[in-house]
Amino acid sequence: MTTSIDRQIVRLALPTLATLLAEPTLLLVDTALVGRLGVDSLAGLSLASTILTTVVGLCIFLSYATTASTARFFGAGKPDRALRLGLDGVWLGIFLGVILAVILLAFGSAIFGWFGPEKAVLDEATRYLSASAWGLPGMLIVLAATGTVRGMLDTRTPLIVATAGALANIPLSYLLIYPAGFGVAGAGYGTAIAQSGMGIALGFVVVRAAHRQGVSLLPSGTGVLKSLRDSIPLIIRTLSLRVSILLTITAATTLGTTALAAHQIINSMWNFAAYGLDALAIASQALVGQALGASAGERVRHVLNRCLWWGLWVGAVLGLVLAAASPVIPRVFTGSGEVAQWAMWGLVVCAIGLPIASIAYMLDGVLIGAGDTRYLAWMMILALVLYTPIPLLLAGPGADLEMVGLLILWGGYAAVFMGARSLTLYLRTRGDRWIVLGEER
Repeated sequence: MTTSIDRQIVRLALPTLATLLAEPTLLLVDTALVGRLGVDSLAGLSLASTILTTVVGLCIFLSYATTASTARFFGAGKPDRALRLGLDGVWLGIFLGVILAVILLAFGSAIFGWFGPEKAVLDEATRYLSASAWGLPGMLIVLAATGTVRGMLDTRTPLIVATAGALANIPLSYLLIYPAGFGVAGAGYGTAIAQSGMGIALGFVVVRAAHRQGVSLLPSGTGVLKSLRDSIPLIIRTLSLRVSILLTITAATTLGTTALAAHQIINSMWNFAAYGLDALAIASQALVGQALGASAGERVRHVLNRCLWWGLWVGAVLGLVLAAASPVIPRVFTGSGEVAQWAMWGLVVCAIGLPIASIAYMLDGVLIGAGDTRYLAWMMILALVLYTPIPLLLAGPGADLEMVGLLILWGGYAAVFMGARSLTLYLRTRGDRWIVLGEER
């Protein structure tokens, strides 16, 4: 059984990795292109992209919840019920995407003001947000549709769509930033166009599958509301995670423009590496969900053990690679020697923290697949409470620590926040309360 599970993990995780890397790749492309416009533009992108990724991250339940629930129904041999849930998730993504885009377009500048950036940074952040917010409905459709398709154990289709979107974004952003002369806004327009195209493509895949099963394409009011209600613990979990990220960028902003620009590079690479761990976690979501739907309790334990083993090894390897490349990576994104030096040492801190984070990522995926989301929500809140004093102290008056402050900030995030998550989730999976067999939890 071990060999069979390993093969399934690899078969699901590798395409999922490439799919997950599409979003940070869009941001990395924007970072590399915008970085040549100057430090203010790069810092503005850091601020705006943090808000956008926070908004999209809060809606990750559209993907996680649909993966777990559809996988259970597919495991139980009921594809029509699985696709009904998937369609309701897509409709929910459309509604939320439109509402959130309008809110950001109307109040984006005021939100940035909470972080106290310099005026030049605020202006650049507002330009990027105003251009990229239009892509939110497409991005949320991608989340819901991807979760549905993954629940069917199909990771190849999201890979094709994500690859096409990421490749299209490169020339789009370049042409709009430089030849068209839109500057930082051009990067936002390019990303929005790519995201919208991806949403249309993946939404069509779900619609076609639902049509084949005779499932109505119209939204089910009760189904949409049920999807939202059942996702509340995941929303709380994700909100706590995003609050930790916002606290981190608030502290980085207070440390100055150089720290904020370096933080953008560090954060981009952390996300890039962490998505590799998330690929394994999403594989565990689908495999655990289908095993529970089929009432195969022994297989659930095997999936847990193998995914945890894979996560630890991948986290260690990613940490070594990131540490070795830390002197080179910052030079790709900035021409400022000071920003590059700060970012280099921050990347070393992140490299040390990746093996710790790997446990949190893997067990998070296992428990989401099992539908044990209430426990996840409470433990994420606990981790946030433990971490919060660090960024608050660094952002407080008199905390002029410069580069040391940035390193303390990232060390606290990796060791305290991720460490607390890893420990609490590990303790949970040692017992059996999270294992509930059958098509519904």
